[in-house]
Amino acid sequence: MTVLIDQPRWPAHGTFWSHVVSDESLEELHTFARAVGLPPRSFDLDHYDAPEHRYDELVAAGALPVSNRELVKRLQSSGLRVTQRERRAATRSTST
Repeated sequence: MTVLIDQPRWPAHGTFWSHVVSDESLEELHTFARAVGLPPRSFDLDHYDAPEHRYDELVAAGALPVSNRELVKRLQSSGLRVTQRERRAATRSTST
């Protein structure tokens, strides 16, 4: 299992957030998320958002800490990366 997590650097809602991804499959990512109790609403097409207070816990559960650059590179290499164009299209289709 290769679940990756970047440092919590993304500000929103009064905290900082990490991205949790799999470089293997979305099934692996969802399995990990369920095991550690990440809520389904925190899934964003190719990653889960995790608040900074959960970072150490997620690493202890097996998420591999990597830089943001490495996370994106591995996500792209896996073929699981959702592009901005795909993200916008998905947002439009769910809001209509």
